[in-house]
Amino acid sequence: MNWISNYVRPKINSLFSRRETPDNLWTKCDECSTMLFHRELADNLNVCVNCGHHMNIIPRERFASLFDGGTFAEFEAKAPNADPLKFRDQKKYPDRLRAAQKKTGEKDAMLLGYGDLGRTKVVMAAQDFGFMGGSMGMAVGNAIIAACEHAVNMKCPLILFSAAGGARMQEGILSLMQMPRTTVALQMLKEADLPFIVVLTHPTTGGVTASYAMLGDVHIAEPNALIGFAGARVIEQTIREKLPDGFQRAEYLLDHGMIDRVTKRQDMRDELISIVRMLMKLPPAIAADLEPPAKIEDKSKKTEATKK
Repeated sequence: MNWISNYVRPKINSLFSRRETPDNLWTKCDECSTMLFHRELADNLNVCVNCGHHMNIIPRERFASLFDGGTFAEFEAKAPNADPLKFRDQKKYPDRLRAAQKKTGEKDAMLLGYGDLGRTKVVMAAQDFGFMGGSMGMAVGNAIIAACEHAVNMKCPLILFSAAGGARMQEGILSLMQMPRTTVALQMLKEADLPFIVVLTHPTTGGVTASYAMLGDVHIAEPNALIGFAGARVIEQTIREKLPDGFQRAEYLLDHGMIDRVTKRQDMRDELISIVRMLMKLPPAIAADLEPPAKIEDKSKKTEATKK
């Protein structure tokens, strides 16, 4: 009896037991609560197929959906001092950095890339909200400066995707110093007569909104993206008034002239190609390449050869 219960029964149960399902196969939409299969969600660029809610997308996946053929050359900025203020709260700042690097696989909150967008050379910079909330520190400031310098050297536009909660508190005043640093760097693009296009994604707030995110020649936002400086609750408590519905959302800012376009993520590539080529005074983009026409045989020569 012990042999049956201790060996045979567990063996049978292991053969017929239900396999465990990995936890990352399904994602729940924050807006409509629809369960989305991971492949379906990835194919739709992390946009809910049911309600159209735009979820966070990592910079590498964003670049893959925008650059021609999904290929780009990554370049890096100068690495700053890792812990200039020796800051510590519940954890040491270097420990938080290592945890974020392990989680995202990136060195910091900004990814830089160079490549073709609709056969036009562009430099792209994208913030990763998954890396400490995309917070702006010295590394992000250095990345924007490097992107501006690269764009000027290559004589091409700079496209920046913002996603941040603001300045990085662990770097204190050094983080706030990135606001004037990036403003001065962007002046290089203006002096070189090169376009600077900003795509505001959810969320873009704090010192990022108060600096480079609102200094573009063209401002595009993803649908329903939260864009603002102070939070809505802080504003309500300060002015002691009820804020309107949709306040600080992309559509509200479009209606009040703060941004130029609200564009779905699936349409972003075509939109950017059109804007870049227009600002660079180039002809409209080539939609597709046609195959060369087939060779037509000369029937008269063929007839003469037959008679001979």
